[in-house]
Amino acid sequence: MKKVLLVGESWVSSSTHYKGFDQFGSVTFHTGHKRFMEGMKTGGYDVTHMPAHDAAADFPTTPDGLSDYDVIILSDIGANTLLLHPDVWLRGKRVANRINLLADWTAQGGGLIMIGGYFSFQGIDGKARWHKTSVEAALPVECMSSDDRMEIPEGCAPVVNMADHPILDGITGEWPYLLGVNEVKLKDAPEVKLILSLPETQRGLPLLATGQFGEGRTVAWMSDMSEHWLPPAFLEWDGYDRLFCNMIGWAARDI
Repeated sequence: MKKVLLVGESWVSSSTHYKGFDQFGSVTFHTGHKRFMEGMKTGGYDVTHMPAHDAAADFPTTPDGLSDYDVIILSDIGANTLLLHPDVWLRGKRVANRINLLADWTAQGGGLIMIGGYFSFQGIDGKARWHKTSVEAALPVECMSSDDRMEIPEGCAPVVNMADHPILDGITGEWPYLLGVNEVKLKDAPEVKLILSLPETQRGLPLLATGQFGEGRTVAWMSDMSEHWLPPAFLEWDGYDRLFCNMIGWAARDI
């Protein structure tokens, strides 16, 4: 069974509540991977979730640690989390550059997927900071240099550009609408394939693309895996499981 590491898709929120003269604070923990993990049960993949707050310390720092996985998914997690290991941030020690390590792992045959979100690609206010990294070099798309979010509150349906691509195998009928994406630029290379895009009213921006990096395969899905960019209709759509399982299957060379 192919092993998959999902990195990110979690966050902590801090709130202050005011009730007249009095106030109090609260902290809550959230995840955005539950619908995705449910779908993975149908695909036969062994998926491990590494929450964003654990990744700073726990994401592997050696090639051997990465070799445990066939596919690694980065979803809604910024580059700083992998750059600033606690030994670097708190103790001033040197640690392997895990972004470069991930790119090297991909070039040697790993499957790398980036899923969109507020801290994917370049992200909100440009804070995801994947632009000009070796991970960006591995992906089939180039990140913007600033805030790349494209909110689409009116919704728009994907446009199919390569109906015969294996990632779309078994997906039929009308696609549900999306509420947002990360804006990227498709790389001009023969191995890069544009599978889905946005309609011309949204400038035909890339939505799903694949590429090759060394011996590895890479996938970029510019929308989310959960709310808010995926509305309930998309999460309930019978093509959701097949779409994400096929992304992993293609990256892992299963299809």
